[in-house]
Amino acid sequence: MSAPLRDEPHEVDITRSDVVYNGYVWDVREDHFRYGGTELVRHYLEHTGAVAVVAMDDDDRVLLIQQYRHPIRARDWEIPAGLLDVAGEDPRAAAERELAEEADLTAEQWEDLGSFALSPGGSDEYIRIFLATGVRPTGETFARDAEEADIRTEWVPIADAVRAVTEGRMHNAAMTIGILLAARRRGA
Repeated sequence: MSAPLRDEPHEVDITRSDVVYNGYVWDVREDHFRYGGTELVRHYLEHTGAVAVVAMDDDDRVLLIQQYRHPIRARDWEIPAGLLDVAGEDPRAAAERELAEEADLTAEQWEDLGSFALSPGGSDEYIRIFLATGVRPTGETFARDAEEADIRTEWVPIADAVRAVTEGRMHNAAMTIGILLAARRRGA
């Protein structure tokens, strides 16, 4: 292969597209489309998109948060993240907002680590992940409710976080991608 390996956009003839379930945060869409000489029907989660933040301190520790996630019936370890649900909001601004809302932190430097499709067989969600350094407290505490009301935070050496991921002890996809990319960037 001479060209760099990459995903390729591919347009299909969509003959019908309907929202078949309108949810509180996202919807389920049904598409009828032609592919490979036949008509197919697929249902998928129509998602607003999201952002996530790998916050690192000067000691090469990453901020992990733990909160309850009902679909997997677990309090999983994650990185601060949230929906792109403010009309016209820039992804980096959304990442800054989420870091403040979920961890009461701000950062001086921001690096875009990329945009990733978390479950392309069942959702159109892309999550953009940022590396935030020069992290410091915002000076205020944000009110949190529902599953966020009892968020637990932990500063973890990046090498320990990488080990937890590679040993299969933590499973959150955005956190896994973010931790591994940040570790690579930092040479950890």
